[in-house]
Amino acid sequence: MASLRDIKSRITSTKKTSQITKAMEMVSASKLNRAENNAKSFVPYMEKIQEVVASIALGSTSVSHPMLTKRPVQKTGYLVITSDRGLAGAYNSNILRAVYQTIQKRHKSKDEYAVIAIGRIGREFFKKRGIPVIQEITGLADQPSFADIKSIASDSVNKFADGTFDELYMYYNHFVSAIQHEVTEKKLLPLTDISSETKLTSYEFEPSQEEILEVLLPQYAESLIYGALLDGKASEHAARMTAMKNATDNAKELINSLTLSYNRARQAAITQEITEIVGGAAALE
Repeated sequence: MASLRDIKSRITSTKKTSQITKAMEMVSASKLNRAENNAKSFVPYMEKIQEVVASIALGSTSVSHPMLTKRPVQKTGYLVITSDRGLAGAYNSNILRAVYQTIQKRHKSKDEYAVIAIGRIGREFFKKRGIPVIQEITGLADQPSFADIKSIASDSVNKFADGTFDELYMYYNHFVSAIQHEVTEKKLLPLTDISSETKLTSYEFEPSQEEILEVLLPQYAESLIYGALLDGKASEHAARMTAMKNATDNAKELINSLTLSYNRARQAAITQEITEIVGGAAALE
């Protein structure tokens, strides 16, 4: 059995850990509120730009654009959004497992694919396994602005335009609620998932539809990346808040268990001392 000093030391260290995890839980809860608002406020913009793109792309059979056209696939790109820090439960591992399994299933050679990594966890995961990472970005703010990811978003779109990729997939955690987020695979390019069920509105275009698409489609693709990042950040803060809450609860249970063990050990020590005193007194009689 551990000594009283050892048990007391464990209780003290566990209490300090509990204070840290509780503080991290409160910080993540505060960040979550703002991140959730950012993600939700971006939705109306995404819906409107998708509506405009769909009205041009689906409303006229004479309009075409390379970003809307499928082509033979020789190389696939994967844009993966993870976090820079751990302590977020299964937030990162779920995404990375899904991407890794997909790559193993779809490709036989490393020449057939490459990864664009957003987040330090994802970057290190792929590099340790020898998966080609051609672009990366780390150190994003907890509440990122579009300027923070504009370069990697535009570069990703340009890599499709110049033929580096023939298709581009995006993986991120979709925020459902504070306790639920789903790993999501979205085909970013070509933009073939603009549903015909999208509500079409009649627009008058000036200049021509082709010129508008030339400007609007890259912005739309970049906006999809930014929207996924906002969604992922909300999921990250929710996952970290939940993980820290679970850690705090586990620490409290451990403290209660250790306190019980401490009291039992202390009672046993007192009983032993009394027995020794009584035995010594009886020996003197």
